Amino acid sequence: MKILDWYILKKFLSTTIFIALIFTLISVVIDTSEKADDFVKTGLSTYQIIMQYYIGFIPFILSMIFPLMVFIGVIFFTSKMASRAEIVAILAGGVRFNRMLRPYMIGALLLGGFFWYASHYLIPKANVIYGNFQATYIDSKSSYEQGEYSKRTRNYYIRIDTNTFAGLRNYDTTSKTATNGFFMERMKGTQVTYNLRAETIRWDTAKKNWKLENAVERKIDGLKETVTVIPSMHIKLNVNPNEIKPDKYLKDKMTTPQLNRFIKAEEVRGTEGLNDFKVSRYRRDATPLSVVILTLIGVSVASRKTRGGSGLNLAIGIVTAALFVVMDKFSLTFSTKGNFPPLLAAWMPNIIFGIVAIWLYRKAPK
Repeated sequence: MKILDWYILKKFLSTTIFIALIFTLISVVIDTSEKADDFVKTGLSTYQIIMQYYIGFIPFILSMIFPLMVFIGVIFFTSKMASRAEIVAILAGGVRFNRMLRPYMIGALLLGGFFWYASHYLIPKANVIYGNFQATYIDSKSSYEQGEYSKRTRNYYIRIDTNTFAGLRNYDTTSKTATNGFFMERMKGTQVTYNLRAETIRWDTAKKNWKLENAVERKIDGLKETVTVIPSMHIKLNVNPNEIKPDKYLKDKMTTPQLNRFIKAEEVRGTEGLNDFKVSRYRRDATPLSVVILTLIGVSVASRKTRGGSGLNLAIGIVTAALFVVMDKFSLTFSTKGNFPPLLAAWMPNIIFGIVAIWLYRKAPK
């Protein structure tokens, strides 16, 4: 590491951290203004709101904008160096462009490596705080959640395994009880071979299984049917109480090992609609790599001295960042709402912008 390397690396890290802090502060201010009424209704003190919400919100928002903040930081300080003819002096002094890239790549690998670790293990823990506050104080108080949507979501249908389906009517997540009916059916091909119905089902915390009351069990073998009335019985479902009600923050709350186990368990169960979870898993590897790709793009664009100065390069950087976000959202939507492969959806922005980065690198002034 030469003096030049330390100079660029310090500029890289300090500018990125400064921009990330500025954008985080702006996000906190905007979020506070939007949720001021909700915070008042919670009855919590300022300290409690900070510890129960913003401790989780800040890592959450940083995880969304961090690669873009690195990109804008590179554009900003490299454009300043180019406008002061520092880039020209470096190249004229015999330092090759590839050599000048070394501190940029070191900085990108340091930031990308930290972001990779945080995405797998640290940010999910912060998302637990953020998601729980949102679900408890914000989502539950909205008119949409309290209206017809809330009534509909008290009925749940679950898949026990590839051949067994169950439903709970009027399920209460607090008492872990469905009072207006439960059914379970086992299929063999297109034929029902087993049917179980009960007036009430509740979670037995002592035995760690489900207790049925006033159950009727039917076993079907072709034209033969055996009916048994059972006042009370216990059954084991491949579902825990916390897995019945969909949690829209669940994929963000789980660390990567937990998410891997969850996806495998749901695949064994035969659950459909797992693309959202798979994309989230693959993005935890893909997004940190985008830090390196966007750094290369930023250096290649901003190292050229232009008449428009750093403002023009910064505008180009913001437009490029916007295109990256749009492409990322499009690929995510196509995967979760369509049949686009989750792995390809997570890596598509990196693939396309990786090609752009190579092209810009070859066009950069040497």
